[in-house]
Amino acid sequence: MLAGILLLGGCVSFGGKPPKQLIGLTATTTAPAGELASTTRGDAIVVLDPEAERRLDVQRVPVQVDDTTIAYLKDATWVERPARQFRRLLAETIRAKGKRLVVEAGDASELGKTTLGGRLLDMGYDARNQSVVVRFDALRSDVGGTVMSRRFEATVTGVSPKTESVAPALNKAANEVAAQVADWVG
Repeated sequence: MLAGILLLGGCVSFGGKPPKQLIGLTATTTAPAGELASTTRGDAIVVLDPEAERRLDVQRVPVQVDDTTIAYLKDATWVERPARQFRRLLAETIRAKGKRLVVEAGDASELGKTTLGGRLLDMGYDARNQSVVVRFDALRSDVGGTVMSRRFEATVTGVSPKTESVAPALNKAANEVAAQVADWVG
């Protein structure tokens, strides 16, 4: 019976072939260990998942081939949806500045009266000029009802269309955008 089970194990597959490499975003600036911040509800900021169009709301890295054609980078797979990873990167970068209590969406969003959301417009590879582009339209709503928006962008040029080149370039560009947003939020 044991021999039969071992033989059957070679015939059964529990999922597809795993990707060669997974891509994740890692914050270059992180908050130190210990108490981060304490504040009143009105001073806390809630970082929401950014919206993303369908080409970015998948676990594959989009490649802009020309003005109207999009493909996906071969053998490149995100660890999880890029919008969610970008939210975590934004929250950690703002948290590292140490000026505000940062709450991520889903943790306890009723705590903060200031929210930061927006739309992730681009996070991929541009084959036309061999670059990686991260573009984010931020939308910030404050306690007093003031709503502000601003576009942030970072580009890393001279990137070959291979996962081992695109992955660190995406991380670098995403961290640049997160730092710009953190400075803007204060």
